[in-house]
Amino acid sequence: MTSYIIRRLLSLIPTLFGVSIIVFLFLRMIPGDPALALGGEHATEATVERIREEFGLNESLPRQYITYMGKILRGDLGRSILSKRPIADEIRVRFPATLELSVCALILALVVGLPAGIISATKRNTPIDNIAMVGSLLGISMPIFWLGLMLNWFFAVQLGWLPSVTRLDASIDLQRITNLIIVDSILTGNAEALLNGIKHLILPSIALSTISMAIIARMTRSAMLEVLGQDYIRTARAKGLIERVVTVRHALKNALLPVITVLGLQVGVLLSGAVLTETIFAWPGIGRWLYLSILSRDYPIVQGMALFITALFLVVNLLVDVSYALVDPRIRYE
Repeated sequence: MTSYIIRRLLSLIPTLFGVSIIVFLFLRMIPGDPALALGGEHATEATVERIREEFGLNESLPRQYITYMGKILRGDLGRSILSKRPIADEIRVRFPATLELSVCALILALVVGLPAGIISATKRNTPIDNIAMVGSLLGISMPIFWLGLMLNWFFAVQLGWLPSVTRLDASIDLQRITNLIIVDSILTGNAEALLNGIKHLILPSIALSTISMAIIARMTRSAMLEVLGQDYIRTARAKGLIERVVTVRHALKNALLPVITVLGLQVGVLLSGAVLTETIFAWPGIGRWLYLSILSRDYPIVQGMALFITALFLVVNLLVDVSYALVDPRIRYE
């Protein structure tokens, strides 16, 4: 197992290298000049040239890439062109917001999607199965930006039940330790901030979780139907085991592998969906930050975030592969 993990970690290097080249070249292919965008429409030629020289934009593409990779190898993701702040510091501040939102959305997707898939499989071709599958189809079909706007309009604007933007009310004072609102509220014993933070999480979590929820439900149903038709399930029933034990202990355990695979893939879905969700709900995470950086052509942020998200996605996939051996003892990594 250890040698397998080491090999997988080493394989991250060429993948990240390839991603860095692709992102670097694609950004340079976008029409427009970032120096002009930074200087403004009334900037003089001298000002624009000074900006190009300051950020190395007047050098050749190979030279720019070599300089950039030199910084990356030293652990320096660079500085934002607009704010001048180190990108690593910005990630440390903003990533907890995205992590909190994504984890809540994933938990919600699991809590709803997994039972829905199990019930649909055990109640196959019944009205319950049909309702669950129609619901999952709607969940996959609804765009995140549309659902987010509708949730915001109905529950925040029309009913006024839930807040529509940000992570915490400005009137709430919370000592930041991890920059995770829920965790910091619990650590500091701030019940008011905890309740307020949960209220702010509800709408964006629902909007972000719908696609993952629907995919998990459909995959769980398919995996369960395949397992429920196996001979050992019929043997377990013939031995007189109650249906709940057969479903949970025998069928679900053996149907988890494809579900775990889907969970790993949903990390990418959640991160991509976070861009839209954070923009709609003004959530101060890396998704909204990346979106604004693309609009302003802040090269270092986009390049650094591409490497960060790629590394995160690859590490999650590694954890998913390792978890296979924990779920199924027959799997061994030599």
